[in-house]
Amino acid sequence: MALLTHLLACIFGTGSWVAINGLWVELPLLVTVLPEQWDLPSYITIIIQMANVGPLFITLMHRFRPGLLNEVAIIYMVVSVGVVACLLLAFFWNYTSPIAGRPHSTAFLLLTFFLALVDCTSSVTFLPFMMQLQPQYLNTFFIGEGLSGLIPALIALGQGSGISSCANVTHVVNITTGNKTVESTVFQLETHYLPANFSTFFFFLLMTVMMLACLLAFFFLARQPKVWELSQQQLFPSSIMLSSFDQIPSEEAGSRLSKGCPCPKDAKGPGDILPEKVSCPLAKLTFIYLLIAWVSALTNGVLPSVQSYSCLPYGNTAYHLAATLSSMANPLACIVAMVLPSRSLALLGTLTMAGTGFGAYNMAIAVMSPCPLLQQSQWGDATIVLSWVLFTGTLSYVKVMAGVILRSHSHSALVWYGAVEQLGSLLGALLMFPLVNIYSFFKSADYCSLQCPL
Repeated sequence: MALLTHLLACIFGTGSWVAINGLWVELPLLVTVLPEQWDLPSYITIIIQMANVGPLFITLMHRFRPGLLNEVAIIYMVVSVGVVACLLLAFFWNYTSPIAGRPHSTAFLLLTFFLALVDCTSSVTFLPFMMQLQPQYLNTFFIGEGLSGLIPALIALGQGSGISSCANVTHVVNITTGNKTVESTVFQLETHYLPANFSTFFFFLLMTVMMLACLLAFFFLARQPKVWELSQQQLFPSSIMLSSFDQIPSEEAGSRLSKGCPCPKDAKGPGDILPEKVSCPLAKLTFIYLLIAWVSALTNGVLPSVQSYSCLPYGNTAYHLAATLSSMANPLACIVAMVLPSRSLALLGTLTMAGTGFGAYNMAIAVMSPCPLLQQSQWGDATIVLSWVLFTGTLSYVKVMAGVILRSHSHSALVWYGAVEQLGSLLGALLMFPLVNIYSFFKSADYCSLQCPL
């Protein structure tokens, strides 16, 4: 019975962000079909920020009308909306309609909003529910959350989405000079997209199956015995991926905190649930919050908006690998943080600078689009893919460890963690959307017909 409950908790966790993660890894194929083309990532970024009205509503209701919302009913509704939205996306993802005289993928963008609403709201509903179950199932839930990014990336790798080749196409044109019309043959390189191993329709059906599995897992988990005496300390949604650090022995924790915030001498043992509160100086807290705001702005707003511009000049294969492997880097960085945690603020600052450097390279390549450095070299392809993976991995580690430090400080510190994270993400998205979609600061072009100086 315990093994079955662990399996249900893992499946339930995969439904937290699987839909939006699926959209990101499918983008290399979507940008070749939908009318937004290279601008599509910036639309998705701003839509995800708009969807934060969901968790904001839940939080305000808990604050001003506590007990009014039925948590189980909310989760049923949220996951059901995700199932329906994924299913509709499979059939209508390429439906377009004119807006202001230009075609737009209205169905895709509208359904993306509902999927983002589901995933954002899951952050304030799934974890509080899991805290009502036996504590040993919580880590399994966290593993499921990591798989919500890993599984879609593996599916996209198997799909081979967006892989293309250049073909020499012959066109016959009529050239009129005076009274004579002469036929002329023109040779031109054009991008031909290789057929994926399976279609976008089938990909979104797989996402629907995963959301449906999440719904069924929750149906059975809701009938498990509850542990009502668990502290409200652990009910905050932003503590995802953090509880595994509560069991650090006192000697080990003391050495890891020596360069960060001081650790209490009587840290809890492995059998305890609640972490000991740690006091951090105001200057260090301010530094941590600045790191969170900066990292969130880069990872959730600024760089995702221009990923297509930084990768597509090297071809769809480079974009495909960058999107999928960087999606894998996020959960893998969380696993590294669980195995090798470090609360040293100096190390976190150094990693932030390194991640910012990788992000600066990605942004510089996007600015130089469609003719970036090393464009016709395999080194250029490898460098941009590696840069995106390291950018995501290093900054994901920083976010997890910053949350660990703040969770040891107080509950209110985690509240501010969530607020600062959303503020940074919003500012990053609001900064990039007009640059990409209104002022056309970034340029796109067909990979095979580029005319770049050698």
